[in-house]
Amino acid sequence: MGFPYDTADWSVVDGAMFMGWGTAMPGLYTAIAAIICVAVLVIGHSSEAKKAKRFDK
Repeated sequence: MGFPYDTADWSVVDGAMFMGWGTAMPGLYTAIAAIICVAVLVIGHSSEAKKAKRFDK
């Protein structure tokens, strides 16, 4: 028997393959990703603002 099915065809997939489906995990993972994105934007903005202040003199 092949892994995970005998044939390499998407037609045998019926339903969600994500283990956390129906739990709070998708929302938690989305919240974590959003927090990381906001942190990167804030850190990047402050870094670029510091660099731009050099040219405002």
